[in-house]
Amino acid sequence: MNNPILESQLLQTRRHFFGRSCTGIGVAALASLMNESLPAHANPVPDVVSQLSQFAPKAKRVIYLLQSGAPSQVDLFDYKPSLNKLDRTELPDSIRQGQRLTGMTAGQKNFTVVKSPWKFQQHGQSGTWLSELLPHMSNVVDDICVIRSMHTEAINHDPAITFFQSGNQQPGRPSIGAWLSYGLGSETQDLPSFVVLLTKNTFHQAQPLYDRLWGSGFLPSKYQGVKFRSQGDPVLYLNDPTGRSNSDRRTMLDRLEKLNRMHEEAIGDPEISSRIAQYEMAYRMQTSVPELADTSDEPASTFDLYGEDAKQPGSHAANCLLARRLAERGVRFIQVFHRGWDHHSNVQKYLPTLAKETDQGSAGLIQDLKQRGMLDETLVIWAGEFGRTVYSQGNPNTFGRDHHPRCFSIWMAGGGIKPGISYGQTDDYCYNIAENPVHVHDFHATLLQCLGINHEDLTYRFQGRDFRLTDVHGKVVREILS
Repeated sequence: MNNPILESQLLQTRRHFFGRSCTGIGVAALASLMNESLPAHANPVPDVVSQLSQFAPKAKRVIYLLQSGAPSQVDLFDYKPSLNKLDRTELPDSIRQGQRLTGMTAGQKNFTVVKSPWKFQQHGQSGTWLSELLPHMSNVVDDICVIRSMHTEAINHDPAITFFQSGNQQPGRPSIGAWLSYGLGSETQDLPSFVVLLTKNTFHQAQPLYDRLWGSGFLPSKYQGVKFRSQGDPVLYLNDPTGRSNSDRRTMLDRLEKLNRMHEEAIGDPEISSRIAQYEMAYRMQTSVPELADTSDEPASTFDLYGEDAKQPGSHAANCLLARRLAERGVRFIQVFHRGWDHHSNVQKYLPTLAKETDQGSAGLIQDLKQRGMLDETLVIWAGEFGRTVYSQGNPNTFGRDHHPRCFSIWMAGGGIKPGISYGQTDDYCYNIAENPVHVHDFHATLLQCLGINHEDLTYRFQGRDFRLTDVHGKVVREILS
């Protein structure tokens, strides 16, 4: 198009006319972000939650340690002495109840029960049972709440992890972090309100992680998570081009903003406001991110907590330490993904490796936050997308465990959660829930409750309907709230 005037006229569609009438909120939000006279905790979005909350939040932020691939609750958290007698027997049809199976075991003729080969022991004043594979977590059991009665409908990885991340098995919905960025805004102007950390993959069959798992869905794109890289610079292009000064970049951004505002006035696209805000955030991150990522100022006692792996960028322990540093600096939602828990064969070889990779860093994070007086205001979560079968996939002597959505274990700690308790029970086969079931929607409702949000009230209108993280479901698990 060589005629800019004609191009502008063609762009004035009916949709753009109506779209321009709804950009006021976006501009107001941008003005809040751009106004340097506001205090550091100023919210860059309309204060949604203050209009919804009828109770004070216990948590100000969330650190979510997501274990992609589904850890085996049978071998880590859910001690079943009954399996000593049931070992190498057939799982009764009365227990399986015609459950849907995955393609990996649907053709099996035998469903042989295999007990955990690892010892369990009670720890702390709470007497919480833990596997010997988690020696460091045994030191913090009085600070965590283990939920042994989680369940979900999803039986395959991608729908299951999408469900945990967005409240729906189908892609396209906003992620948890995006909902919180939208509802709570940010406590800092120098870092994103939602940051994602991925650990380096050490397992050859790790499930893929897609950017949509921390995406904004139908929310404006400024609420999506910002992924920090596990190797090299956490964020690309932090440094200005050679020969260019910081003042040159500031001048360029100011001029670019004027062009974008002119375009916004002509088009009326709210995403242009997001683009301007993202340019500004990137400019501020040039200073804040290098300082954040440099852990050389941490004392030796910090690495005693997290372990020597914390000195290796991209390890789970290093990301747990980085999560604490992000939380200190006002980041609202920090999500750490650790892959590799998909053990369909040779559990005895692979599970100890994954447990060792995550055990000390996770426990160190709890201890570090507690020592700094931050745990009471930080909700920490450790969870996979579903559980693992008690019966063997393949040869019982070199057994694997298949996907199991009917019951699995997670733990939560910190802001708003009762410490030192276990909630929910499974049957003697660790196959069905026997007491106090907790659904994924209930988990989301409880998470939002800790942050001072009624899950039924935090909504966003899209395509003529008010959507929410919990869809039309979910109840708060009040028994685990402090």
